[in-house]
Amino acid sequence: MLGGVSEAEDVVSDAFLRLAQVGQEPIESPKAYLATITTRLAIDQLRSARARRESYVGPWLPEPLLTRGAGDLSADVAAAAEMSDSLSMAFLVVLETLTPLERAVFLLHDVFGYGYDEVAAIVQKSEVNCRQLASRARRHVRAGRPRFEASREQRDRLAERFFAACQGRDMQSLVSMLAADAVLYGDGGAKGTGINRPIHGRGDVARMLDTWFRQGQRLGIRIELVAVNGQPGARILDPRGRLVNVISLDIADGAVQTVRSVINPDKLAHLGPLSPVGRRSAGPD
Repeated sequence: MLGGVSEAEDVVSDAFLRLAQVGQEPIESPKAYLATITTRLAIDQLRSARARRESYVGPWLPEPLLTRGAGDLSADVAAAAEMSDSLSMAFLVVLETLTPLERAVFLLHDVFGYGYDEVAAIVQKSEVNCRQLASRARRHVRAGRPRFEASREQRDRLAERFFAACQGRDMQSLVSMLAADAVLYGDGGAKGTGINRPIHGRGDVARMLDTWFRQGQRLGIRIELVAVNGQPGARILDPRGRLVNVISLDIADGAVQTVRSVINPDKLAHLGPLSPVGRRSAGPD
């Protein structure tokens, strides 16, 4: 719903606090109660977040979720392979085009399998209205939903070769693995050295990546392959093992379609110690 780990944790904590405050009053279904409270709190959070994002510096990306094995989300993050596509950076970016209510109705019905009667009770709208919201959301999602390589093994192998080419600064190989209309996003916010606007085209994307990794070589950075929101990616670490940024790839038709880099420290704090590398105001090391 929110595309942010800290915001999600705050909403869940608030929902359980409200459950605890109910006291001795009987609740017919704690699960339904928590789903209702959580959804309504998330809708409120999204509405306030929209206003904040109007002043966001550069492209906005969701906060990354990491697992060690590429293409393998742990059971506590997703119960099935299909869910990993619904957690992908690309899918979460598409959800940003929906209104908070459209997003809630679509996710509850199409992703989590709630009936329209249950969704209507949660969002306090009529079933007819919920069907209309879901239909409108579905059209937006269908138009922008990412295409992923059918074989996760092929996707992971290409990602491995891609990051090897980045680290070895093999421009020829890098260009050959990028789609002709490849896009690069760099989310630094106000605190990280991101890029102000997306970069389009395999040549320009490859040159920017080459610049990044040339600078990284001088600083002794290393690449560790991970799954980022269920898709192939990597975390970039400084010589002391502190996190610099996280990169995720969208791979389809045998090529890298989109590269997304999150270097905004506010979006990486949940992933462990952060490096001063790549910060606009690093301060003392």
